Amino acid sequence: MAEHHRKLTLDRNWLVARSTEVEFTGTQLTTTHPPTSPSSPWMQALVPGTVLATLVKNNLVPDPFYGLQNEEIIDIADSGREYYTFWFFTTFPCKLSTNQHCDLNFRGINYSADLYLNGHKTILPKGMFRRHSVDVTDILNPDGDNLLAVLVHPPDHPGRIPPEGGQGGDHEIGKDVAAQYVEGWDWMAPIRDRNTGIWDEVSVCVTGPVKIIDPHLASTFFDDYKRAYLHITTELENRSSWTAECSLSVQVTMDLEDSIFLVEHLQIQTLSIPAKSRVEYTFPELLFYKPNLWWPNGMGKQSLYNVVISVDVKGFGESDSWSHHFGFRKIESHIDDATGGRLFKVNGEPIFIRGGNWILSDGLLRLSKKRYNTDIKFHADMNFNMIRCWGGGLAERPEFYHYCDYYGLLVWQEFWITGDVDGRGVPISNPKGPLDHDLFLFCARDTVKLLRNHPSLALWVGGNEQIPPDDINTALKYDLRLHPYFESTDEHSKPVGDLSPMLRDPSQYLDGTRIYVQGSMWDGFADGMGNFTDGPYQIQYPEDFFKDYFYKYGFNPEVGSVGMPVASTIRATMPSEGWKIPVFKKLSNGYVKEVPNPIWEYHKYIPYSNPDNSDKVHDQIQLYGDAKDLDDFCLKAQLINYIQYRALLEGWTSRMWTKYTGVLIWKTQNPWTGLRGQFYDHLLDQTAGFYGCRCAAEPVHVQLNLATYFIEVVNTTSEPLSDLAIEVSVWDLEGTRPYYKVRENLFLLPKKVAPVGQMNYPKSKNPKPVYFLLLKLYDMSDHRIISRNFYWLHLSGGDYKLLEPYRTKKIPLKITTKVLLEESTYNIQVHVTNTSKRPDSESSTFEHSSRAMLDSMETVHSGAAKEHDSGWFKRIIHRCFAGKSDGLKVCEIDGHDVGVAFFLHFSVHTSKKDYKEGEDTRILPVHYSDNYFSLVPGETMPVNISFDVPQGVTPRVVLHGWNYEGGQTILEVV
Repeated sequence: MAEHHRKLTLDRNWLVARSTEVEFTGTQLTTTHPPTSPSSPWMQALVPGTVLATLVKNNLVPDPFYGLQNEEIIDIADSGREYYTFWFFTTFPCKLSTNQHCDLNFRGINYSADLYLNGHKTILPKGMFRRHSVDVTDILNPDGDNLLAVLVHPPDHPGRIPPEGGQGGDHEIGKDVAAQYVEGWDWMAPIRDRNTGIWDEVSVCVTGPVKIIDPHLASTFFDDYKRAYLHITTELENRSSWTAECSLSVQVTMDLEDSIFLVEHLQIQTLSIPAKSRVEYTFPELLFYKPNLWWPNGMGKQSLYNVVISVDVKGFGESDSWSHHFGFRKIESHIDDATGGRLFKVNGEPIFIRGGNWILSDGLLRLSKKRYNTDIKFHADMNFNMIRCWGGGLAERPEFYHYCDYYGLLVWQEFWITGDVDGRGVPISNPKGPLDHDLFLFCARDTVKLLRNHPSLALWVGGNEQIPPDDINTALKYDLRLHPYFESTDEHSKPVGDLSPMLRDPSQYLDGTRIYVQGSMWDGFADGMGNFTDGPYQIQYPEDFFKDYFYKYGFNPEVGSVGMPVASTIRATMPSEGWKIPVFKKLSNGYVKEVPNPIWEYHKYIPYSNPDNSDKVHDQIQLYGDAKDLDDFCLKAQLINYIQYRALLEGWTSRMWTKYTGVLIWKTQNPWTGLRGQFYDHLLDQTAGFYGCRCAAEPVHVQLNLATYFIEVVNTTSEPLSDLAIEVSVWDLEGTRPYYKVRENLFLLPKKVAPVGQMNYPKSKNPKPVYFLLLKLYDMSDHRIISRNFYWLHLSGGDYKLLEPYRTKKIPLKITTKVLLEESTYNIQVHVTNTSKRPDSESSTFEHSSRAMLDSMETVHSGAAKEHDSGWFKRIIHRCFAGKSDGLKVCEIDGHDVGVAFFLHFSVHTSKKDYKEGEDTRILPVHYSDNYFSLVPGETMPVNISFDVPQGVTPRVVLHGWNYEGGQTILEVV
């Protein structure tokens, strides 16, 4: 994030009141009659935040995210705009010295405002996505105590919510340059105040006579990325009445460790700036030899340099300073001939895109660095490499991009156009976009300046499932045109050497380094021509994701499915009426329709059956038998969440480069307590789908093609892999292992998918109707497990109902834990071992007898590989899993059965003993290195658990599982 010299952030001690309840003018409020305490009609305000978020904070309206309480809050369409027009008030200290200047900055107001400072009025113009900077030098109080009041007006066209709801309500909000989700969507209830408020950062910045404005950083590469140049252009404003003789410096450093940093470059330039004028200055390019490159998640390190620009003025000293983290990287893309999809390259390396769609962190715009950190880390933990910021949401904030830079998430940023509100829908919406096209373009250009220096930002897109009106689209294409250096996708075709002296410096462009695509279904996305070819969005049969017909275009920007959270989240976000599970209604066509309760319906529940459209899918919950209650339903939903999303990503990855170049799942999370399309809920607890994605999207991955039953190994990295071994084992519900194969000496090419053999157990003599499959990919040189993948499967035409009686199996476990505490952060290292007896520890006779019963694995690519049943793997199995327990806390769960410990998952709670029904004892968020896993006999799984706790809270860790109903406390921190 960019930081300025002498910046004071105003994020505390704000008061707020409804405008109709305040009897004083703005001038009076900031001179003679300032509010002094949160007494009626004034209350404590949430800034940054919105009016509705403040009302919720002060318990003046019910929580709109709980149950049906949003219906109890008056909508702006019924109340009128004045009802949500509010005064915001605060004070701040600022006393200037000679030749100092002060700016009052607002990074986002929705939608317009009247600003009063010490009795002086300024009108802040309309537009949700524009920055406001007001020079208040001449109106600061001499004593340094300044009174600020801001009257914030809602959007001009807040619209009305039709009884049937729909995408974007009546679409009136699309006439304004604002977020369009606020009238409601098929995943979101309406936001009653339409997000009116001071929704982003407010700050005061003090400078000397010369101010630095919006520097632009860009890099170019030569000699196969061995040589890089950093290009910097900045605006400088001299606000004094005399010519400023300036010394302008740039320093580039790399953090090493423990506050030690390496100075890579220090350059100083001199220039004169005429009085009361702005100039644009471009530094001489800075040469870096073999710079540390920034890579997306899964491709390498996210190396970041710190760039500091300072300006000293003769006779004054340092006037202003600006800093920003910068990553050396080059992002290119083109439409791939083989697939028709857009293919991205980073630093010359193709990257197979696996990511998700993002709306925003919170529907009431309660945005924070802490939550952004959790949000983005969750995406990185899922092994995703791209986030798409959907056009009906936000131009995301610098804090969002900061964490994307840090964790390596590429960002697709859309502008504020979406087809549902801009040209289609019921009623038919206005195809010409916002009424004020000049305002839209101003906000777009200002957004580019705000975000362009972030290495994670990969591309700009005009809109969601629609392109902007012709004049806006034409202007954006021109403004965001590429510098000629970035137009070619072939690094090696460029001559070695510097940029031509005839070319403008790339940092002199508005952006110039990343592409602009006019819409989410154009130019290499979906069918590339804007037809509605994204989706589908319902439950699918897992094997269908692998089939030729499933999706025929190269890059799907939206494909979605279910997303039921755990039962604790339902109880925490709904009254008891909402704890009723759906009614399963049998239809005449043999399919089942789920009928949810009204609260689930309101929270946009998407069912686990799809009986209505042409791609009918039987209810996947009922594959496991009838759900008994909420806990049972939600647990079975997690089984399906895991299978569904793992299969989605594995199906796409199976056709990497041959059919697909990427996929973005609709969607990763919900900005409210919704019940669809999410990998973690609004309370920040992960669903099992989170870990299905984490498994499927790992850079090197072993998987089962569910359509062909071929075992495939995926290598998305740039390095070849050799000396690999694959272990394939089938486990039945009796705890025996009827199928076991090992294949050694495999070699994998980079960026390739290799089928290595067929898993023939279903074709063997008397296969079990339900069984478990464990795949492991090893590095033979150091016995390291590179990839582990566990499936539960049934024979064709079958179901999982035999898993119900399997719940009574008591599988013994040994859990060792080690707790590390640093301030309020717990890091807990856990090892879970299934201590039931391994078949391979009995005798070699078991191996030979079981081998005689089964078909062998059919080899596709033999090479020098040799297949056998034990040998190398058997020699190292205990070496892989043996661990010391000295100094560790040990918990043992007794059990007399042998078999797989199925679907184990942790949760972290407070140690509070007495709590009311429905009270949520969870500590959230928690980061798990893995969860929702299963262990075969003798197997150990290491899991790292990290979380923060408030002062005075004692955590306890609980282990749940299919065979461990009710959960087992394995650790209570004393």
